[in-house]
Amino acid sequence: MGGPDSTAQVSNPEAVQAMVERYKTDPRGPYLDIRWFCQDGTNRPARDPCPNKPGNQHARLKDEVIALAKKDHIFLGQILTNTPHKDFWDADKSQSRLKQYQLEQYLRRMDDGWINRRAQFYRGAIQVEDEHAWGIDFYQWLLTDPERVVPSFFLIRQSARDVPHATDDQTTQLVRSLSKVISDAYPAFQDLRIKIHGTPDESDIQQVRNFQENNRSKIPESLHSKIDQLIREMTVMYKPFEVSDFEGYVSKLTTGSPAARQMAFFLERYPQLTCPNERCKLISHTAMVIRQHISTPGRSTARLAMLDLSTQLEDLMLQEASRWRAGTLDELLFQIHYFAEAATAFGFLEQWEWQEVRPRLQLPLQGTMTLEALAEFSEQARNVTEWGSGMVRAHYMPVIQLYQDFEPMAAGFFDDRIRSSVLLYLGQAVSRLGDVFAREAGFANQVMNIKDQSAIRGLNPGYALGELIIVTGEPEKVTLSPDKIYVFHHPPENLKPVGGIMTVTEGNLVSHVQLLARNLAIPNAVVSTDNMNALKAFHGKQVFYAVSNKGTVIMKAMGSMDNTERNLFKVDKRKEERILVPVHQITLENPRIYNLREVNSSHSGKLCGPKAANLGQLKKMFPQNVVEGLVLPFSVFRQHMDQMIPGQSMTYWVKMNSIFDAGETMRKQGKSESEVETFLISELEALRVLIRKMPLLPSMTTDLMLQFNAVFKAPIGKVPVFIRSDTNMEDLKEFTGAGLNLTVFNVLDEEKILQGIRDVWASPYTERSFRWRQRYLRNPENVYPSILIIPSVNADNSGVLITKGVTTGRDEDVTVAFNKGVGGAVDGQAAESWLLAAREGYKLLAPAREASFLTIPASGGSKRQQAVFDRRILSPGALQELQVISSCMRSELPKVPGMGTTGPFDIELGFKDDHLWLFQVRPFVENKQAAASDYLTRITPTFDPKRMISLQTKP
Repeated sequence: MGGPDSTAQVSNPEAVQAMVERYKTDPRGPYLDIRWFCQDGTNRPARDPCPNKPGNQHARLKDEVIALAKKDHIFLGQILTNTPHKDFWDADKSQSRLKQYQLEQYLRRMDDGWINRRAQFYRGAIQVEDEHAWGIDFYQWLLTDPERVVPSFFLIRQSARDVPHATDDQTTQLVRSLSKVISDAYPAFQDLRIKIHGTPDESDIQQVRNFQENNRSKIPESLHSKIDQLIREMTVMYKPFEVSDFEGYVSKLTTGSPAARQMAFFLERYPQLTCPNERCKLISHTAMVIRQHISTPGRSTARLAMLDLSTQLEDLMLQEASRWRAGTLDELLFQIHYFAEAATAFGFLEQWEWQEVRPRLQLPLQGTMTLEALAEFSEQARNVTEWGSGMVRAHYMPVIQLYQDFEPMAAGFFDDRIRSSVLLYLGQAVSRLGDVFAREAGFANQVMNIKDQSAIRGLNPGYALGELIIVTGEPEKVTLSPDKIYVFHHPPENLKPVGGIMTVTEGNLVSHVQLLARNLAIPNAVVSTDNMNALKAFHGKQVFYAVSNKGTVIMKAMGSMDNTERNLFKVDKRKEERILVPVHQITLENPRIYNLREVNSSHSGKLCGPKAANLGQLKKMFPQNVVEGLVLPFSVFRQHMDQMIPGQSMTYWVKMNSIFDAGETMRKQGKSESEVETFLISELEALRVLIRKMPLLPSMTTDLMLQFNAVFKAPIGKVPVFIRSDTNMEDLKEFTGAGLNLTVFNVLDEEKILQGIRDVWASPYTERSFRWRQRYLRNPENVYPSILIIPSVNADNSGVLITKGVTTGRDEDVTVAFNKGVGGAVDGQAAESWLLAAREGYKLLAPAREASFLTIPASGGSKRQQAVFDRRILSPGALQELQVISSCMRSELPKVPGMGTTGPFDIELGFKDDHLWLFQVRPFVENKQAAASDYLTRITPTFDPKRMISLQTKP
């Protein structure tokens, strides 16, 4: 996962798409001819075998397929035999080649062979026995190194379902693919396909038989063999367990090892059990023992046997889970607990994550539980389901996105992996529990009457009216509108103003996207993949969307709004309360570069922006935890803007003001706001281009070079630095502006530093930055950027701390979100998030699920590295240190002149070699109007948290 494949792109998607379509009708598909591949590295014609040592015979790839692999690292029609193990594992590219092999196997199952549609019958192209022999050798090589097994357990285990190695079993995946093929060819089968994909059980076999018999004359003759095959595979899938199924694997385990002892107990005990609940508990525990000991010393053959036992146990778990219908609340809680444990055993959660969450999924000892405890159990269970889905997403989404550029069907791979796993049954159980809580507490989401609404939860309160847009592709490629409501799989990094958002992936609670949404009362909720798919039926419809301050979500057709909801939109939006940023206090005299030590919070909005001012304040308070820095104040920016534009008869400043004056004239002439905005954005873009080419005054560059030597103790070009925008219109008490303007990352070269200064000065005039200011500020034209230059810290991990419980709403709690590397948690990454609760102690809100992380070498620039999840990012000691620094900030910052707020605070920080560095502090801004809205309060039910619920309650 992660690494270069996280950002990989196809250089010519149309050409690859045409290639794929061509291969579907080519009798040889992606293959050129059949050859003998000899052990000396040569290859010979099909009728001319290797002369001495035996070789392998199989197809040779077409030249254009080989060229595509070299150019774009895209591997089509892979043949495993003779592939070097290291090349296939593809560690430098985050195992992209292995993942592509898995994805292609899925496409072949789903699309009648895909690029091998006709090449399936190309005799000799692939020798099955050679592929299986190669697979065994590959896994024995791969599993030799325990340092590879532990961090990559999930991927290795998943790959064992696709890579042939003599003992593979793809029954579950084959059943799903056959049912899809049949329904695609004969739509009347669609209902049965939905049943098989969504809630499969043994009764499906008879239903398929009945369907075939009742429609025998109507079903195309070619499909009868597919249906027969489906029935056979389903019969295998649900056949009763026999001890002999596992004996071949068990015989390869190390005698006396924990896995061998547990399997002996399993084989003795399992046939004696008759209830699915007891069987699932035993399967879960056995699979967990295997996972815990797969990396202990032993032969790689034993590890491969353990890997295959794990996949076989999951198949058995799916079989038992399909028969287990919890009839009471306590049985449902029991079910969730052991499905969650099984999800860990099968790799969807890391072992440390299960240890953190397990105490919160313990079964009640009494016959009752409070409604509050039920809510906490339900929330935690939902989190575990999301973490499991996030594991699949982190590993496979980069490759899925790579292939989607030329094969849209690739998108289904993500869903297929989840639905053919224990996560399917965990998600169903969690949904039932959510329904129980909603019923008992009086909570009820009302979202377009779709199913499984308990999976929906609000993040930011607010309401909106607009067109519903379901974004199925990459969100970065979508043109966003401020009056539409978007459902994303994941939010774009650079979100422009929108009416409302829903996402399948939350990212994290304190990313720039979430902070902006919270600040501007943009309703924001998390939905499941199934919810997103169900909402596709309403794409393009006008809807009303609201999220309460307790997370209740409403979405209804515009025509179904009641009078209260209609009245919410009678006020002209341009008359909404907006902020007037004061500019009369700005100091423009004596333009020079300042040492960070010279500024403090009282200079905010006067000499420089709050970012530099507050960091200067932190430098005084925590000198060992803040780097040195330079500040280019507002006056230096204005000094440069007062220059004449080369080739024009006006200054940059006059040019900027003339643009806004022209916009105001258009308004007075009756032009629509959208026309005015389009004009302003176009003109500001032209201004931005001019600023990026602006001549720098010699006095400023000389001063900069002197200051580098004086403050950073090295000449410019010898110390890598961050160049951060710091305007008078961000990090305000009422408006965050988080992430709107440019930060130039880790630049070393002198010319790049000087260009970076110009680029940062120009960044407030980008469309995105302007749109956000325009929406919330009364004088967005009066933007003054200062610049903060600080030496780079190549943090081991970094993130955000909020001196408040974002999920609890309590001021005494702390919320932290961290990722590996630099820039953690701020750009919507799936971060490791913790609640440091004053009452309950530390609680894991979410583990990291970001595929890669950024590092910044001393040579400048940045590099992406592969992320692994087997170890937590923040140790208990780090969490304790964060709680201490939060307490200090909470008590001391409100006393500082110029801080202008008593909190809570939003702090960016990081650790390098266990030393804490502070990078930024600003007010944590929430929209008080949304939280106080009478309507949003009305749609938030209240409940008695201490009310007792019987565990015999029927779900």
